[in-house]
Amino acid sequence: MLKNDLFLKALRGEEVKRPPVWMMRQAGRYLPDFMKLKEKYDFFTRCQTPELATEITVMPIDQIGPDAAILFSDILVIPQAMNIEVEMKAGVGPWLPDPIRTVKDLDRVVVPDVKDSLHYVYDAIDMTKKVLDNRVPLIGFAGSPWTILCYCVQGQGSKNFDKAKEFCFTQPEAAHTLLQRITDTTIAYLKEKVNHGVDAVQVFDSWGGMLSPVDYQEFSWKYIQQIVDALKPHTEVIVFGKGCWFALNDMAKSGASALGVDWTCSARNARYLSGGNITLQGNFDPSRLFSPPAEIKKMVTQMINEFGKDRFVANLGHGILPNIPVENAQAFVDAVKEYGQ
Repeated sequence: MLKNDLFLKALRGEEVKRPPVWMMRQAGRYLPDFMKLKEKYDFFTRCQTPELATEITVMPIDQIGPDAAILFSDILVIPQAMNIEVEMKAGVGPWLPDPIRTVKDLDRVVVPDVKDSLHYVYDAIDMTKKVLDNRVPLIGFAGSPWTILCYCVQGQGSKNFDKAKEFCFTQPEAAHTLLQRITDTTIAYLKEKVNHGVDAVQVFDSWGGMLSPVDYQEFSWKYIQQIVDALKPHTEVIVFGKGCWFALNDMAKSGASALGVDWTCSARNARYLSGGNITLQGNFDPSRLFSPPAEIKKMVTQMINEFGKDRFVANLGHGILPNIPVENAQAFVDAVKEYGQ
């Protein structure tokens, strides 16, 4: 039995004394102990070595005390498993030396046996569950098919993902073939995570807001919906679309347990657009963690007041930034834990 199931209660819409709290990218770059590991091991070594992934996943639980752990991994393990090469380049970030640009390029893209190609992720889950010892729930995650396509086609991060969009708009059949293969792989990947004991899964549509509402439906949402449909009988599903406020109404009807909201969408608008009956997660501006701890605490209390304490998971509106002082991250977590006291 979980010693702290506050996060799962909030996902189920149960009444709670205070909202649960965790932070996107909490297992990582702002923690000095993480930086020591980063100096020793390259990115994918950290992802692919279960002992390291476990240590990094549990680090924030021990050090700042959020109400849920999220497995240290990366959304780009999916294209790697699909036979698309992915590197992490210093100063560049993700780098795919051989991007997908034509129908012919799809010949080399496979839907893998995830148990084989991504076994290191499941090993890390098994190990993490042991180390966590039921202290808090464990979240598994994946990128949305559209967000994964962005990297597979663009070949790297981008301000506008113009090549990815061009591919979708000039070769829509090829785009839909790639999106479906990513979707099939992602469903199998997340189902196996659930088999290994994750308590919830989150789909990150980091680049969903790049698309118009109409294109979002065609190239992103319908694939996320497939993932929600496949996973919701087995676990709690959170959908987070960065900049996707326009889709909150559809998302609310999807069967997902909770929806992530970023800081450009007010609590009031998010509640209105989502129909007011679904759990929302967010939406503190990650850059606001540069503010003094006393100010962070005041703003977090205000955020909770605006969303309401029930059907709410306190989080950031995207990932924590690498140069945030640990005490500021701590202030964020503490402010939620102290709410209503």
